[in-house]
Amino acid sequence: MTLLKKANSLNVFKVRRTEFCPPYFEVMTIDEKYNIIKALDEWIYNNLNGRYYIGKNLILSNETRILNKIKIGFENPSELSYFMLACPLLKYNT
Repeated sequence: MTLLKKANSLNVFKVRRTEFCPPYFEVMTIDEKYNIIKALDEWIYNNLNGRYYIGKNLILSNETRILNKIKIGFENPSELSYFMLACPLLKYNT
């Protein structure tokens, strides 16, 4: 007997990943590593359900240096918490 999953309407209409990060998204930043954006995008798409943003971000440090970071944002704050606890790709980012 096979179990059928309910289709996610955000996936059907291809509006789940946003092109920009709205101000009401809960966000975090991580260091940029080789090919990490694609891997994080796949993990989020397969393990979470809500809308999200992932993209490159430039940050000025206290020493007036420009740092390349990856900004990840979620519409649902509980998804950010789950992402931070469960994503195995984050442990390689230290």
